[in-house]
Amino acid sequence: MSGLPIVDAHHHVWDLTVRDQPWISGAALAPLRRSFCLDDLRPAAEAAGVTATVLVQTITVAEETPEFLALADGDPLVAGVVGWTDLTAPDVADALARLRELPGGDRLVGIRHQVQEEPDRNWLLRPDVRRGLLAVAGAGLVYDLVVKPHQLPAAIGAAAGLAGLTFVLDHLGKPPIASGELEPWADRVRRLAALPNTVAKFSGLLTEAAPGAGVDDLRPYVDVAMEAFGPHRLMFGSDWPVSTLAADYGQTVDATKELLRLARLSTSEQAAVLSGTATGVYGLGR
Repeated sequence: MSGLPIVDAHHHVWDLTVRDQPWISGAALAPLRRSFCLDDLRPAAEAAGVTATVLVQTITVAEETPEFLALADGDPLVAGVVGWTDLTAPDVADALARLRELPGGDRLVGIRHQVQEEPDRNWLLRPDVRRGLLAVAGAGLVYDLVVKPHQLPAAIGAAAGLAGLTFVLDHLGKPPIASGELEPWADRVRRLAALPNTVAKFSGLLTEAAPGAGVDDLRPYVDVAMEAFGPHRLMFGSDWPVSTLAADYGQTVDATKELLRLARLSTSEQAAVLSGTATGVYGLGR
């Protein structure tokens, strides 16, 4: 497995001199309260064998996506950008077209909204949101789901009603690893995975676990995802720099490789999780 190329399908950057990141608050997140740029990521990614990345939105600010596209346009490491636009806006299709016309617009591969912060657990089922998701599909993009377990039923409903749109479940739907509970998260993930237009990311798992957790704590959740989606519908993402709260970049990659080893995957199945699924789903390198 050591020689397999790796695509990091989920990481972030932010510059606090450009704008604040209001979600970084409290003592637990204090280590993240600084700027993180691609040059901070690059040496760790190269050392881990990462050949390409997908840069993912952090906040619901319209200016962020054009900035990310410009970063991707000037840096060969970033092969794709999952950005943000207001899905409920009447001109959402035009907004997506305008993003495509910007420098780096060819790197736009998906859209994401911070659904996890929406008080309405059925936000994804709203008619105005569905219209926006249809526009995402019409633009040839995918939709990243960042949801908590209680929002998975709405995600299932949205994906079931939009067969022409690929939904990518970030962080395996944030399972309650710290508490050790599997249900109802596991049942909901299986129901989502039963839909052919869904895939998921091995990302952000160590930060959902208790401090000091290791591979054994993650295995029950990874086993559920592996059984439900299969390796050809799963992809690796570091969730850097949020992941640094629990482990450095190399440790995050190594933990993923160990989980794949314990799952007894073939070389082709390992390659799918480490790079193939992300490359295909996001259309990287087109």
